[in-house]
Amino acid sequence: MLATVICVVATHNLAIGVLVGVLLSGIFFAAKIAQIFRVTSTLSEDGTERIYHVKGQLFFASAENFTAAFDFKEVLERVVINVTQAHIWDISSVSALDMVVLKFRREGAEVEIRGLTWPARQSSTSLRSTTSRARWKS
Repeated sequence: MLATVICVVATHNLAIGVLVGVLLSGIFFAAKIAQIFRVTSTLSEDGTERIYHVKGQLFFASAENFTAAFDFKEVLERVVINVTQAHIWDISSVSALDMVVLKFRREGAEVEIRGLTWPARQSSTSLRSTTSRARWKS
């Protein structure tokens, strides 16, 4: 609000003040909502499978944190990524999911993605190369 007032007083143009206010609100909202996602995991008893549970909103502002939430150096035979409780908003988050699948496949793990919505699945299929194909389960 202070930035809006300063812009209006400095420029004598209310439209510029409103524009600055809207832009700042959008930036602050994106930063706040990017923090509202969580990735938890459980390891199977035999230590060969890890299930990652993703909850919250995934979009361009949270894609980097999403990728950083996975341990790619852990030796696993199978990885399950459950995105049933996550909402994937844009192509950057689909790309981040594809990158996670690719990295696990490079480490030799079989990857299964559970609960991916149809639009995200279609976008992911068009981005993914044949070396990073994952099993899909709704």
